[in-house]
Amino acid sequence: MVETMFDLPVEKQIFYAVLGFSWTVYLWEAYLSYRQRRIYRTTTHVPQELGKIMDSETFEKSRLYQLDKSNFSFWSGLYSETEGTLILLLGGIPFLWAVAGSVTARFGFGPEYEITQSLVFLTLATLFSAITGLPWSLYNTFVIEEKHGFNQQVLVTIYADYIAPLFDKFTPLPDGELKTDIEAMAKSISFPLTKIYVVEGSKRSSHSNAYFYGFFKNKRIVLFDTLLEDYSPLNKAGESQPEQPESDETSSESKNKKQGCNNPEILAVLGHELGHWKLGHTVKNIVISQMNSFLCFSLFAVLIGRKELFVAFGFDDSQPTLIGLMIIFQFIFSPYNEVLSFCLTVLSRRFEFQADAFARGMGKASELYSALIKLNKDNLGFPVADWLFSMWHYSHPPLLERLRALGNTKQD
Repeated sequence: MVETMFDLPVEKQIFYAVLGFSWTVYLWEAYLSYRQRRIYRTTTHVPQELGKIMDSETFEKSRLYQLDKSNFSFWSGLYSETEGTLILLLGGIPFLWAVAGSVTARFGFGPEYEITQSLVFLTLATLFSAITGLPWSLYNTFVIEEKHGFNQQVLVTIYADYIAPLFDKFTPLPDGELKTDIEAMAKSISFPLTKIYVVEGSKRSSHSNAYFYGFFKNKRIVLFDTLLEDYSPLNKAGESQPEQPESDETSSESKNKKQGCNNPEILAVLGHELGHWKLGHTVKNIVISQMNSFLCFSLFAVLIGRKELFVAFGFDDSQPTLIGLMIIFQFIFSPYNEVLSFCLTVLSRRFEFQADAFARGMGKASELYSALIKLNKDNLGFPVADWLFSMWHYSHPPLLERLRALGNTKQD
């Protein structure tokens, strides 16, 4: 008789179900990426509705940048999925746990020192991940990002992406019209602003950004220098060039090359960000996160004692807590995590539309409209997206959808 999966021992059913679901998700993601790559390859002209607000050169640069990123993502994703599968099939997790046990034993720590063995296991796993991921990280940073003009690094600052506050220089926004207007806008909606900083993000990347942080009545706004038209090093470099006679063509080109937003547009961007605060989006996300954590750890407490989960992944004689965390949260919860991730993406898009509407309610629709277009250009965002790909992946709505929602405000 032909043996079906349901005839296998329960631990084997668990193992193959995890492996099968992992590849199902990968193939789904690969299909979505294929749909989006097809958009990148075939959409070679500026869409008619963007013809007056996006030049063909920027559109082509954006298209090629996103196409390179998508191709890179395909190969790195295939490698990652293959590596993970081989680790499971070849018993890589119990093998590394045994190696960690051998290391701790050399220092006189027996199996009863589970915490010590867990720390060594984490160190070895992190080291393995760093080594296998380093070529991909280097290629992404020094080939793709460099090719398209985003990378501003030397090798040591790669790590700075993860601990940016220790490396970036935060300077208070000088007194002036912009600072006064930001403070007035914050006061108008009772936002407890205490400081406004400009961060030299341009030293690591030319992407633009703005955010706020802080607890209770101690909020601070951070603006990337690349967001500010008057601060962007790209603009300053352009101003330092020797003056040359400008034709209409070169004048138009220089405008397209200018980076960042003017003061009214910066206020509109901040109006959007402050909308997230005023509408309670931050609090709602925290509540959802805490509820999810409570649910997950409650289920973890129920499942941690199930021996078949450990046996399924090669742990026949022991049930280490750290391994239990890995098995349950990374593998057993993977279907739930995929559903939750999609729901949060849908919610995030809804919040973005609401924050845009909040800025529009402050009378900044026109400025936000032009700011979104400029930021899309500066970050080489591609304005055309496959509907299924964007629905699954984009936490922010595509540019065209946001512009339509703003009411198709007319631009000069």
